[in-house]
Amino acid sequence: MDRIRLRGENALNGSIPISGAKNAALPLMIASLLTPEALVLNNVPRLADVKQLERILENHGVDIGVHARRPVDIDDRGQQMTLTAAEIIDTCAPYELVSAMRASFWVIGPLLARMHEARVSLPGGCAIGTRPVDFFLYGLRQLGAEIAIDEGYVVAKAPKGGLVGGRVELPRVSVGATHTIMMAATLARGTTVIENAAIEPEITNVAECLVAMGAHISGIGSRTLVIEGVADLHGTSFEVIPDRIETGTFAMAAAMTGGDVLLSGARTDHLQTALDAISRAGAEVSVEPNGIRIVRNGNGLTAVDVEIDPFPGFPTDLQAQFMALMTRANGVSAIRETIFENRFMHVAELMRFGADIKIEGQTAHVTGVPELKGAKVMATDLRASVSLVIAGLAARGETVVNRIYHLDRGFERLEEKLRACGADIERIEG
Repeated sequence: MDRIRLRGENALNGSIPISGAKNAALPLMIASLLTPEALVLNNVPRLADVKQLERILENHGVDIGVHARRPVDIDDRGQQMTLTAAEIIDTCAPYELVSAMRASFWVIGPLLARMHEARVSLPGGCAIGTRPVDFFLYGLRQLGAEIAIDEGYVVAKAPKGGLVGGRVELPRVSVGATHTIMMAATLARGTTVIENAAIEPEITNVAECLVAMGAHISGIGSRTLVIEGVADLHGTSFEVIPDRIETGTFAMAAAMTGGDVLLSGARTDHLQTALDAISRAGAEVSVEPNGIRIVRNGNGLTAVDVEIDPFPGFPTDLQAQFMALMTRANGVSAIRETIFENRFMHVAELMRFGADIKIEGQTAHVTGVPELKGAKVMATDLRASVSLVIAGLAARGETVVNRIYHLDRGFERLEEKLRACGADIERIEG
């Protein structure tokens, strides 16, 4: 397996282009199943999860063409992808494909809406929690679907004539359920109302794409979505928003190491709570015409408490990175995780650097230390893996991060972007 080796204590200076958002690109790709016409997506990141979803969609009959809008280099804004589902040849999403990536379960919504049937493997658990699909199935049932579980598969059938509009009140905010039910409702007969919908920027991005495809959706960006079903959708060309998790990650890396970094293409409105926390910790955060600038020259870090909440709160996908930042802060910070259980697995690895962290239930108490020392560490999941890179950037000596295939799922050319700003970092293959 590939590894990353880095030597710390180098300030970051320069510009880092922010890639397209993985958490928007995946459901946007899945939305291609709703129309026989071509959906052209711009600024699609080059990630392992994107490649895996390409394989899943091709299994359903989607023709996919990919090309870069310019030669691949550090300033490349991502690839353009054309997805054409002229004919759905298979409504089954098998275990061997779905088990590799939970988001692939979301194909159940478009398949059921367009083909009136779907057989999709249950995604099972994952390293950071079980994340059941109960809310997905509840929502689809409210649209008239008959659903059964057969040998580990969800078997769903729409009533004669297709799905019908209904009222869906989600018991808890769920990004995946909101995406799935919203996509399914676009082709349902009548009106669907989704209450307690997720309002993450990625939800808005997908909703706006669906509208560009001919869907009738109101309440975009609010907790109540109203979808008037239409007979069919058409193709369009659409831009994937910049990745707010990548933005926050590099912002924390810059705050951790010191220096002056421009996050090119980043948007503050997608990440204000996290940027406020970084600012309180001691970094200067300023809005530039083409992005966000993070500066920390000489001043130390200050401990900051955060509680993880759905958008617009502090994102759970930045919890591990912020914990890494707090390992060097003056004082004691409390980081409370409220969304996923078992999402503190990175703590043991951070402590290999000499971090002082104690866990009490769903709260991590981080006492800042004067120095971190390089170590051999192992990634446990996508976001935890990059927290180890952030710690290594500030640690004295050499750090080796193993199992970085997790990184490749969600961060495009991470080591290249950091190296361009002065980090001593390299990928070791094999």
